Amino acid sequence: MAAPSPSPTDDQRAPARHGARGGLTMLLAAALVLLAVTLFGGNDTSSDAYRPPTPPRAGASATPYETPSPTPYETPSATPDESPSAVPYETPSATPDRDSESEYMSRSEPVRLLIPKIAVDAPFTDLDIGANGQLEAPPPDDTNLVGWYAKGPSPGERGTSIIAGHVDTKTSPAVFVGLSALERGDVFHVRRADGDTASFTVDSVETFGKDAFPSSRVYDDTDRAEVRLITCAGDYDRAAQDYTDNLVVFAHLT
Repeated sequence: MAAPSPSPTDDQRAPARHGARGGLTMLLAAALVLLAVTLFGGNDTSSDAYRPPTPPRAGASATPYETPSPTPYETPSATPDESPSAVPYETPSATPDRDSESEYMSRSEPVRLLIPKIAVDAPFTDLDIGANGQLEAPPPDDTNLVGWYAKGPSPGERGTSIIAGHVDTKTSPAVFVGLSALERGDVFHVRRADGDTASFTVDSVETFGKDAFPSSRVYDDTDRAEVRLITCAGDYDRAAQDYTDNLVVFAHLT
């Protein structure tokens, strides 16, 4: 049901170092909701089953994206523990509280996502718009990989940065299987290509039905650096071949 969105005009684009604001703000508001709709519930190894929707462009409304997905991974005996055992982790040096004039960092590509509470230590891959006009998804055969929308704000940059990961694959749990264990006040980190580490504090962890996903709330631009971690949640609907919900972690740079 997703329709490719028209390209933004030049005056709708904004400098990347200022959070890809303006036209890109609306760009995020409609396509990344579609990213949330089906990207993280599928388990097929084909790229089509993981094809998320096009990021929103200025003036475009969010359109549900529908793609068939195979049966999700089922553990032989028990559901994977949503709070994986801790792994050795060196916490980055604490970042001083940011004042009103320093609420974000310069643009830099993310290198690694570290979520100590749920033992996530994963590299990033860029997500872009594919030839079919849809946002590409992280490769389904790599269970320890997250993707970020590389045309949007980078983690730590002013605006809303989108980080996405699979909850499972056809054969095993994936990187965000324990994401629901996060709570308000938990801290996670993004190591960046410039050598800095952006630390984020969780504001809330919420689950939304895919038929009532609050795209504006999730993807709207902000005046500070924020991150959304997104994966699938809820029950797997075998008739629809998709999960019923999306889990979204809202967090801000600290």
